[in-house]
Amino acid sequence: MKVALIGYGKMGKEIEPILLQRGHTITLRSSRNTPFVASDLSDTDVAIEFTEPGAAVDNIFKCFEAHVPVVVGTTGWYARMPEVTAECSNLQGGLFTASNFSIGVNILFRINQELARIMSDVDEYTPSMEEIHHTAKRDAPSGTAITLAEGILENYPAYGGWINEPTNDTNKLSIISKREGEVPGTHIIRYTSGVDELQLVHQAFNRKGFALGAVKAAEFMKGKKGVFGMGDLLNMVK
Repeated sequence: MKVALIGYGKMGKEIEPILLQRGHTITLRSSRNTPFVASDLSDTDVAIEFTEPGAAVDNIFKCFEAHVPVVVGTTGWYARMPEVTAECSNLQGGLFTASNFSIGVNILFRINQELARIMSDVDEYTPSMEEIHHTAKRDAPSGTAITLAEGILENYPAYGGWINEPTNDTNKLSIISKREGEVPGTHIIRYTSGVDELQLVHQAFNRKGFALGAVKAAEFMKGKKGVFGMGDLLNMVK
C-alpha cells in the first residue's frame, strides 16, 4: 500500500517505521514547512493526517479532491464535521476519523458508557474527569476527553453538558485539562462519594499504540468511500 504522511511531526515519525515494517511504502512526507497540493497524492492509496486543528480540514479536502481516502488523527476541528461529511459525500471521498486510535482507549470508551449507565442510578457519587497531555497538545480538553464526556452525558441524564474547569454546578460534568512535559496521554474518569472513589484510568506509555491503530485504519480504508471510525475497525481487528 502506498501511504502519504500529512504531518511529519512526532506522530508521523512514529507511524513511519510501522508502515515500513508492515510492507507499505511512503509516497509523501508533508510538514508545516513542506506543504502539499492534491496532485502530490496522484500515486497514493491512503493518506494519514496528523497536523493541527487549523490545518486539518483543508488537508482533508485536498485528499477528497485527489480521490484518496484519508485517516485523520488531528482533533479540535470537529465543529466543522457536518461540512466535512457533506464534502466527503459530494466528492465521493473516504474519511476515517477518531479522537483516539489506541485499541485500549476505544475499549475504555465502551466501558465508560456502561459504567455511566450503572452510576446514573447511584445518587451518592459525583462524576468528574481529568486528562493529561504533553505541552505541545493544542486543544483542551483533548478529543479523547470529549468523547469520554459524551459517553457519560449520553448515559447520565442528570448532566446537561461539560465544562473545562472545576465546577460546583450539579448540571455540568467537570473536565480538568493538564499539560505536562512529554506525557503521551492519560485519561481518568472518577466517581466520588463521601466514603470512597471509583476510577477508570487509561495511561499511554508512548505513542506506539496510537500509531499502530492509525496504520490499521489506513489498511482498512484502502479503496473505501464514505465516513468510518474506530467502531468499524474494531469489528475487524483480530
